[in-house]
Amino acid sequence: MPKMKTHSGAKKRFKVTATGKVRGRHPFTSHILEKKSPKKKRALGAPKMMNAHDEPRIKRMLGAPTGTRKRAATAGGSSIGRSRVGGDS
Repeated sequence: MPKMKTHSGAKKRFKVTATGKVRGRHPFTSHILEKKSPKKKRALGAPKMMNAHDEPRIKRMLGAPTGTRKRAATAGGSSIGRSRVGGDS
């Protein structure tokens, strides 16, 4: 099976953060700016976190892992490589 290709448009528009969220740009920032207040334009300039509903689709286009699996933490830990102290051996 061939390798999956990254969607060229998506890689220019979105970034995946270290925590796995998808960051993109706000809409309504390119034209018709006269009627928008300076405060509104400053707020729209900041990066926007994409909706959780859209994240799997964007991550699939970027080739990023889409799963929400957490690392399985073992409660007791592993006993491999540990020596027994004061045991019956």
